[in-house]
Amino acid sequence: MFKKFTTRLVKYSKNTCARVMEIVTPHGNITTPSFMPVGTRAFVNHMTPDDLIRAGSQIILGGNTYHMLINPGMEVIRSAGGMHRLMSWTGPMLSDSGGFQLFSLSKNAKICKITEDGAYFKNLVTGEYIHLTPKSAIEAQKIIGADIIMAFDECTAERGGREEASFAMERTHRWLLESQEIHQRSPDSCYGYSQALFGIIQGGNFQDLREKSTQFIVEANVDGIAIGGEIIGFNMEKTCEVIDWVRPLLPTHKVRYTMGVGLNPQDLINVVEKGIDLFDCVAPTRNARHGALYHGKVGKTVNKLQFFSEEKNGRLLIKKSIYARDNRPILQGCLCYTCQHFSRAYLHFLFKQGSSLYNQLGCIHNVYTMHQVCQEIRASILDE
Repeated sequence: MFKKFTTRLVKYSKNTCARVMEIVTPHGNITTPSFMPVGTRAFVNHMTPDDLIRAGSQIILGGNTYHMLINPGMEVIRSAGGMHRLMSWTGPMLSDSGGFQLFSLSKNAKICKITEDGAYFKNLVTGEYIHLTPKSAIEAQKIIGADIIMAFDECTAERGGREEASFAMERTHRWLLESQEIHQRSPDSCYGYSQALFGIIQGGNFQDLREKSTQFIVEANVDGIAIGGEIIGFNMEKTCEVIDWVRPLLPTHKVRYTMGVGLNPQDLINVVEKGIDLFDCVAPTRNARHGALYHGKVGKTVNKLQFFSEEKNGRLLIKKSIYARDNRPILQGCLCYTCQHFSRAYLHFLFKQGSSLYNQLGCIHNVYTMHQVCQEIRASILDE
């Protein structure tokens, strides 16, 4: 018998709202806070499953519904036995519903048109249209087979105004109930594994809308609660403010997930102190590919943690000529595979050559750093 999705609050911090939770899924357990590397298109850029495990990954975001419908398609995923087998990833996985693409692609009406029941997306390869609805998004995620699936939502633009934020929130609420109805008919994936359904709080920059959305999501009694919208992770000051608005309304026993948080290591510390458990972001691998390697360590100031670095913005820019003869690792004392085996000089050389090996080694380091920050936070809470 496969394990069911369960959560247990292990410990609250005495000094902040940070906490440690244990999440049980059919594909393994997660101890929070935990960062999820992003495999939007069925792979985490330049990292193998073994790379991810060695870097400390407990869970990944392993497939965006919109992109999976486009390519490779549901038939390919189903024939492989689901996304876990397709990717050769054996650990926990979360899938995204495609709601972010409503925000990003609907800016061009020829590519995406939002309707009350969902959205029509144009496949830029075949020219055909995909009708993504709460029903089709959940059915697709049943085929993807992730342990945590997301209700279909409309990601709210940062500067859309109150009326637009309200409309997007109301659609998100309606679509959650439709998603929930489809999910409850068969709460397992196509492969017999139970799946947890998370709802998403919207409401833009408006406190009353965020509070209203939170109350709705909580009353829907979903398995976990995400906080979404363009502003989350994009504007960290506002992100923390939004969390402060909604946290008093959130149940303590359910997982809290801020979508798109993780541009910088410090961002993880900031949201965890506000009471968040899970987060994902493409930035660590993207920054690595562009030559920005995280550099720093977690330390304490009074009762709070902070990511300290000698480098501007906590990033070492490996393309600089000063590293051409630098035989030190990216970060002294770092135990990632890259720092244990390669020098700045070699990474500088690989970057200048445009080598794919640089991309792999850089991504390994940045993802390891994010996991190390989470480990330091967990240890700090448990040691209090």
